Amino acid sequence: MENIALISVAAIVVAGIFSQWLAWRIQWPSIVIMSIAGLLLGPVFGLFDPQEALGNFYSPLISLAVAIILFEGSSSLDVREIKGVSKSVFRIVTFGAFLAWIGGALAAHFIAGLSLEISFIIGGLFIVTGPTVIIPLLRNAKLKPRTAAVLKWEGIIVDPFGPLLALFAYEVIKVLTTETLQADYMLNFFISAVIAIIFGYVIGFLVSLMIGKGMFPEYLKSPIMIAFVLLCFTLAEVVMHETGMLAVTVMGLTVARTKHYISSLGHDVSHFVENISVLLTSTIFILLTSSLSRETIAEMFTWPIIGFVLVMLFIVRPLSIWLSTFGTELSNAEKGLIGWVAPRGIVALSVSGYFATNLLNDGHEGAELLTTLTFALVFITVCAHGFSLGPVAKALKLANDAPPGILIVGANSFSIALAGHLQKLGIPVLISDPSATQLLPAIHQQIPTHQGHILAEHSEYEVDLTPYETILSMTGDPSLNALVSQSYAPRFGYNNTFSLPNRNYKQGKQSAVPTARKAHLLFDEEAIFTELNKRINTGYTIQTLPYQQKEKIERESLPDDTIPLFVKKEKTAVQFVTLRRKITLDEGDQLIVLRKGSSE
Repeated sequence: MENIALISVAAIVVAGIFSQWLAWRIQWPSIVIMSIAGLLLGPVFGLFDPQEALGNFYSPLISLAVAIILFEGSSSLDVREIKGVSKSVFRIVTFGAFLAWIGGALAAHFIAGLSLEISFIIGGLFIVTGPTVIIPLLRNAKLKPRTAAVLKWEGIIVDPFGPLLALFAYEVIKVLTTETLQADYMLNFFISAVIAIIFGYVIGFLVSLMIGKGMFPEYLKSPIMIAFVLLCFTLAEVVMHETGMLAVTVMGLTVARTKHYISSLGHDVSHFVENISVLLTSTIFILLTSSLSRETIAEMFTWPIIGFVLVMLFIVRPLSIWLSTFGTELSNAEKGLIGWVAPRGIVALSVSGYFATNLLNDGHEGAELLTTLTFALVFITVCAHGFSLGPVAKALKLANDAPPGILIVGANSFSIALAGHLQKLGIPVLISDPSATQLLPAIHQQIPTHQGHILAEHSEYEVDLTPYETILSMTGDPSLNALVSQSYAPRFGYNNTFSLPNRNYKQGKQSAVPTARKAHLLFDEEAIFTELNKRINTGYTIQTLPYQQKEKIERESLPDDTIPLFVKKEKTAVQFVTLRRKITLDEGDQLIVLRKGSSE
């Protein structure tokens, strides 16, 4: 039995992470790949049943994982993200959620054939979208910041309120249908919700305060934060089931608010929790889908179920968004895209099982359809929105459809010349520098600029970094270059984060440089800041060498006084030359260098 549980857990974790990687490789929505993987492991091939393998640990494992995912999503929120659309967000998570609840309940009753009592319970649950599905889709689609912010905030805020709304409807129905229960039974629900909010705020504030006062060593900050999240969730769940999600969401919002003035609640803790969240999202999604039975899958293809999903997709969601955002700052295109995108995920799947069991125990007929109905909505919306979000966003001009851009930190003669050449090749470029004087030549050349410190916390809300996939740190301060690279590597990826070498590499100390570090140092050992700018200011230009066929080029074979910069690949891709990367050209590639003479 222990071996079965061990193999099951290992297989689910490996399948989840492999699904994430495969989705990245083939540019599919990760949720679609995870759903397919879970179905293949469970109901299709019947390799194992997670509920049977994990036993009593199955439900608590999912609940705790959802708690961490919700905390990660809410702790990453910042009110500056919704600058200009706060009115829309408020309307969507209040009036829009109410309309979605009523519309979903009516659809479940008249289309899917559920009783009115069960319909109003499940209608509340189906308002959720949630960070487990929205954030991976936004990561792939690269929407413009304003639209992405609305979808992200809606998903994270509504996620805990969906189960609470369903629980509220369930408690009301129990009072109305059970003669032994009194009206004050409802009072317990509201008191429990208030207690959950207090738990979340107090625990979030205390843990932020303790970390800010240095009460924990650096290596324990992230684990302690996770421990407090689990404690907060458990305490609220003990008071009343399904209030734990509200508690951890409030805790996350509290931490998000305090970390802006407590510097020690910085990127390390956030990145650790984010990485754990990615692992848990993929694992739990496969855990839930592989637990479905073949009968549940077969029931999905009945007309009442399909009709319900279609009504939710094409009537309930668009109508709730358009009515709730009437008269707000959102454009028609933004309303159309937001009205289309509403994938359901882990929370809906996990909580529907709880209500299905309770309703069956209470004697409600038709409650056994809840699991089928929920999975049909989850799977179809995940596939429909996962594959269509990118194309629809491009059609509505709400996506960044330009080729991958390059962010250059540091305005100087060489970086401006490089940016100008990249721009001529059709590659989006942005130069960031705190000095208006240094940026003036770039502005005259109509190169996009950002005046400010790129490491300042508010910079990510001043600059839309979505179009840029590569960052080059090219200031004259080696320490600043290293800090920029370290700070932005988690966002851009280590393979897309580069900086200039400093003078030590030119003075014979290359052996002291770690191999991994050399892989991200640009151009050549002589390509230090002062040398590059000196050459640009004394007649050197950025040129294309006349290579045509596929070949490997040795640096020693290049003409004298030539510094290789990057290889221009087909379809506007750029591969920068580094100290460790060999120069390899495929047919049709161009080698761009810095050399004496006028540019072509």
